[in-house]
Amino acid sequence: MDELLLPFQFAFMRDAFLITMMLAVPAALLSCFLVLKGWSLMGDAISHAVLPGVVIAYVIGIPLVIGAFVAGMACALLTGWIDENSRVKRDTVMGVVFSAMFGLGIVLYTKVESDVHLDHILFGNMLGVGPADLWLTGIIALGVTALLLVFWRDLLLHAFDEQQARALGLNVRWLHFGLLAVISLTVVAALKAVGIILAIAFLVGPGAVAFLMTRRFGQMLFAAVSVAVFSSFAGIYLSFFIDSAPAPTIVLILSAIFVLTFLKVSWAARTA
Repeated sequence: MDELLLPFQFAFMRDAFLITMMLAVPAALLSCFLVLKGWSLMGDAISHAVLPGVVIAYVIGIPLVIGAFVAGMACALLTGWIDENSRVKRDTVMGVVFSAMFGLGIVLYTKVESDVHLDHILFGNMLGVGPADLWLTGIIALGVTALLLVFWRDLLLHAFDEQQARALGLNVRWLHFGLLAVISLTVVAALKAVGIILAIAFLVGPGAVAFLMTRRFGQMLFAAVSVAVFSSFAGIYLSFFIDSAPAPTIVLILSAIFVLTFLKVSWAARTA
């Protein structure tokens, strides 16, 4: 029993559990809207686009999260502007923009002498979080969760039928850019925990699993949060004993849950 509880005896492990659990809830809720709206690539685009913002923020000496948020919003706004003013499809626009932003970030990083290791930005450093990181992630997580729970009906209608939402008098433009802002904030919160590269798994995986498991949106939200929290806990716990990086282990568990759920649903549909 003592060996099973060994991870909880270390402060850095307890902090890793805490910061990832705080991130899991808003990311899981947001993933439901992204999956329903078909915005999975938007989460990927913003996750990659924050890198140049992080580097520039480091150079001019401001908090990295400010640079990340500004870069994420710039990517989202640029994607929306090109989408509205060209015949190119949205997924193509997102692919071009996030590739360019990520490439710019890598070029800037190689030209700057920094004591911030690139791996910590790309893949997170949840075992090295401090009180400031916990507070920042907690505040962002609480704010994003509150916004999603307050406006979930409007966002749901916006995801399913934008024209109907406009006809009912909803400010579709505010909902659109509000959702983009929330995605950017969640990515910022994910920087320290899971990093830029793996943030997309948190922003899509739980919602994808919940979409396969449920038929009602309320159930989907609950299932997504449950899957995210379980994957986070199991991934960090398992990584301690197999001596692996926590963030990739979480993603592998989340991916395994998706595959098993998909196989189960497919088998049930075949035998029905």
